Amino acid sequence: MSRAEATKTRILRAATDEFAAHGIAGARVDRIAKAASANKNLIYVYFCSKDRLFDAVYDAHVTHGLHTVAFTADDLPGYAGRLFDYGQEHPEVIRLAVWHRLERGDGPDPAAAAPTRDAELAALAAVQKDEGIGAAFSPTALLTLVQGLALAWNPSNATGMPAAAMAAEGTDERRRSIVEAVRRLL
Repeated sequence: MSRAEATKTRILRAATDEFAAHGIAGARVDRIAKAASANKNLIYVYFCSKDRLFDAVYDAHVTHGLHTVAFTADDLPGYAGRLFDYGQEHPEVIRLAVWHRLERGDGPDPAAAAPTRDAELAALAAVQKDEGIGAAFSPTALLTLVQGLALAWNPSNATGMPAAAMAAEGTDERRRSIVEAVRRLL
């Protein structure tokens, strides 16, 4: 890896932590540069702006990261369980997605526009047609519901739920509940 690539990697790592903690508006380029042991100007050379740096972080972690979770249209409960596990292992991904929704509002979501999502929806439509599962919902609605259930109990996404209430359930129990909820949804 070249020196420039190593610097970009450090910047992206530091920016991931900064954006996950503070969002786009609250993130500070000075803190990112310091955490990355990089010159602040290099951030602008490599990424042009703080917004484009966020886009690079979002693309790396949310768009591509969530698509590393194996999607199985014929086993949506299993997919929901794996997605829950991924969210537990990578809470920064959920925080980045929440910040994107909060600060970019109704703008396009690159994760939803990814070609992988189109393939998932097509596979889901085929399974719905062949097996009749989740027939009360469009493929888009069904996938949105499954993903929403899978990520709802992530500490970064659990709106209004006290940490003590989440801890009382336990991770295994939350996962089991999510898988069962998706099974019943179908």
